[in-house]
Amino acid sequence: MLLEVRDLHVEFTTRDGVAKAVNGVTYSVEAGETLAVLGESGSGKSVTAQAIMGILDVPPGRIAAGEILFKGRDLLKLKEEERRRIRGADMAMIFQDALSALNPVLTVGAQLGEMFEVHRGMSRKDSRARAVELMDRVKIPAARERVGDYPHQFSGGMRQRIMIAMALALEPSLIIADEPTTALDVTVQAQVMDLLAELQRELNMGLILITHDLGVVADVADKIAVMYAGRIVEAAPVHEIYKAPAHPYTRGLLDSIPRLDQKGQELYAIKGLPPNLLAIPSGCAFNPRCPMARPLCRGDVPPLYQVTESPVPRTSACHFWKECLHA
Repeated sequence: MLLEVRDLHVEFTTRDGVAKAVNGVTYSVEAGETLAVLGESGSGKSVTAQAIMGILDVPPGRIAAGEILFKGRDLLKLKEEERRRIRGADMAMIFQDALSALNPVLTVGAQLGEMFEVHRGMSRKDSRARAVELMDRVKIPAARERVGDYPHQFSGGMRQRIMIAMALALEPSLIIADEPTTALDVTVQAQVMDLLAELQRELNMGLILITHDLGVVADVADKIAVMYAGRIVEAAPVHEIYKAPAHPYTRGLLDSIPRLDQKGQELYAIKGLPPNLLAIPSGCAFNPRCPMARPLCRGDVPPLYQVTESPVPRTSACHFWKECLHA
């Protein structure tokens, strides 16, 4: 197993109390596999990724419990120097806002080349040559002429390709892509996702794709984990989720996707707002917004019920998952 996250809990201490951002998340990724992590803003997707990468702001954040096993080693037990050697070389992250993530006063060639200088001890000349190769690899036109350009001189789609190139520089085993298609038009979104899938196949990398858009992951993910209020509420192979969701929240996300056969109809929206993480509702956190909610949902926190066992286990944190599955 490439990556295993086991019962991860992350908290943030605020002026108003302790916000429980991640509440017992468990998932795994194999080499060459794509896991899509879905959910609304504030569901804990990115915080989980930051904990895996070791870039959580501490304080106010802290990992309260859990394990993060990467190639069998618990990352949470390693010293910071060891974590730093793993970041970039063995695991890398593609951030959602490329313009903010890239340094505006350094050329893209300098930023790409720095990876080789720091981690591989290469000369500046050789690092620049590798930067050109990377830009070619992610299909940036005229890479040799543009290696000296600054981030603001590239379009949004090209900047995202540069972020992908930076993540791929040292050919890591695992890449975490945090909303890699945010603010891009649908055509560029498709190009970026196709590029990620192509490079993943080429390098046999594990990929964690964080998004709120079910439409983006349909063709690229192997399995999906749906998060709500810091917890995974449903996990399943991608085709099973789309065929028949086993949690009302997943069904709500699917129903909100625009469809060609519903032209002219009003788009479905899940009622209400995500919960305040300082005061998560008792019982099932989704119960105030759930059309299937009953007294049991308001009193008992649902465990992750086993929906199917093979070939990939499917789970749902809904007391009435059978009814949802056949709704």
